[in-house]
Amino acid sequence: MSDTSTIRATLNGEERDLEIRPNQTLLDLLRDELTLTGSVEGCGVGVCGSCTVLVDDLPVSSCLTLATNVEGRAVTTIEGLAVDGTLHRVQQAFLEQQALQCGFCTPGMIMAVTGLLRENPNPTEEEARDFLSGNLCRCGTYQEVLAAVASLAR
Repeated sequence: MSDTSTIRATLNGEERDLEIRPNQTLLDLLRDELTLTGSVEGCGVGVCGSCTVLVDDLPVSSCLTLATNVEGRAVTTIEGLAVDGTLHRVQQAFLEQQALQCGFCTPGMIMAVTGLLRENPNPTEEEARDFLSGNLCRCGTYQEVLAAVASLAR
């Protein structure tokens, strides 16, 4: 009996066969096996948002998502947003609005904002606050993040 199995998923736009362990989280697969280290483990229990990635365009905590659950699905990480060296519009807005300090939460925040704008292209500040309530920033860049969302929603 093998300790691993193979699943097929689309990762950052590329269809891939992925070797996974039965109890492996998506975060561990991304970081340890695929060296996609933009998503980070902050809390390990799904409350900080640092490990946020998109699965079928919806934000999920990759520390709580089993890798087996992404079979046949599309996973987008922070590494998959920029195209040919050009930053994604959300990444660019974060830079323009200085919506980062230490950078630890930034990939998760960017992925959450990307998911928000895919679901609601013109959110109010209240809707953005509610949607992003699962992403914590110890440096307190919340106003700048909301400014980035507002600049994209116009």
